[in-house]
Amino acid sequence: MNKNLKIAAWTVALATGVAVLYVARTNASYAEDRGVDLKTAALEQMANYNVGDVAPDLAYPDPSGKVIKLSSLRGKVVLLDFWASWCRPCRMENPNVVRVYNQYKDAKFTSGKGFTVYSYSLDQNKDGWVAAIAQDQLAWPNHTSDLKGWNAEGAGVYGVRSIPMTYLLDGEGKIIAKGLRGPALEEKLKSMLK
Repeated sequence: MNKNLKIAAWTVALATGVAVLYVARTNASYAEDRGVDLKTAALEQMANYNVGDVAPDLAYPDPSGKVIKLSSLRGKVVLLDFWASWCRPCRMENPNVVRVYNQYKDAKFTSGKGFTVYSYSLDQNKDGWVAAIAQDQLAWPNHTSDLKGWNAEGAGVYGVRSIPMTYLLDGEGKIIAKGLRGPALEEKLKSMLK
């Protein structure tokens, strides 16, 4: 084996070891933050729903305490949006989501009639959450949260570890896209118009 090849092999081995240590430390930190054991944390992080999967149902209260089920929106194209009032990137994305909502809420799609948003907040402070909804003029009626922050049950179901995170669902509740932000969301919706 020549010298350069040996150096490359050691570099890969070292990088792999560093990556494994990083993942282990991240998992331990995640488990500690969530107050769960490492096995539970690993299972939560593996909760990875992909395009084509039926989206797991969520049922959480809105600011008035009324429980809204994600499945109650079947028949429409739905953006499941994990966000929080304290999340700067989320707040910066909100004007785009509002614009797209207003433009497509009554549209006819190949896989649903109308478009709406099911917002799931990772807030812990109800006043901050409600104020952000008003400040950002989030016009859709489906705002939910269990006010548990990073311990939010809905985020755990979907394995959400960073926000904003979105899942686009068709009228049958199947995931048709993940992580859409900015122009990508509108482009996807345009491609689905009847």
